[in-house]
Amino acid sequence: MAGTLALVGAGEFLDTMLDVDRVLLERAGGRRVVVLPTASAPDGAGVPERWARMGVEHFTKLGAQVNAVLALTRADCEVEQNVERVRAANLVYFSGGKPDYLRETLADTRVWRAVEQVLAQGGVLAGCSAGAMIMGAYVPVFSSFAGVPRAGKWQPSFALVPHAVVMPHYNEFPEAMLNLVMGQKPADTFVIGIDADTALVGLAGTWEALGKRRVTIRRGKTVTRYTHGDQVKLD
Repeated sequence: MAGTLALVGAGEFLDTMLDVDRVLLERAGGRRVVVLPTASAPDGAGVPERWARMGVEHFTKLGAQVNAVLALTRADCEVEQNVERVRAANLVYFSGGKPDYLRETLADTRVWRAVEQVLAQGGVLAGCSAGAMIMGAYVPVFSSFAGVPRAGKWQPSFALVPHAVVMPHYNEFPEAMLNLVMGQKPADTFVIGIDADTALVGLAGTWEALGKRRVTIRRGKTVTRYTHGDQVKLD
């Protein structure tokens, strides 16, 4: 993978992430940004459009040329105009919502292949919350009433970070819930916990924590925490 991955815990398009997103633009090799609010489609009419507006305003403030692509269904992810806009980007940013919906909507579509092409050409793929979760090896299937992963229910995801289960909003969960998820996760995986206003950024196998809080790596009973500027070991 020639490009950069950015896994964001929470806080997409807020001023608290301006410094991190400046770094991502520098790594992108260009100023063309595409914002995809796909994961928020199940949240109702108007919600993806709000995330799209926020993303455009945020990256415009950073001097980028920004397009919002409302690829909200699998059919939308096959539309030529949407594919071309993604393919032309230097930085592709998926905002938050439902990770299982996002993964199902993107898998084996032309838009996802365009995202992979951006990465292969040295661009940046960033995802916040659900957008970060799909980059791991699995995503949880969420219950419809509480947002808690159902016991034993996981879907294979894109595995851009192999063997990882990505947990955004990490600082917002009680310890009991974290232990529950640890007990349910698929075998041979480890947990990447990313706090709000924080990102784990990787290029060519080298990872760095950026932002205001912490990145937590959990392998069994071993817990390691990293803060801004720390090199993060995933191997």
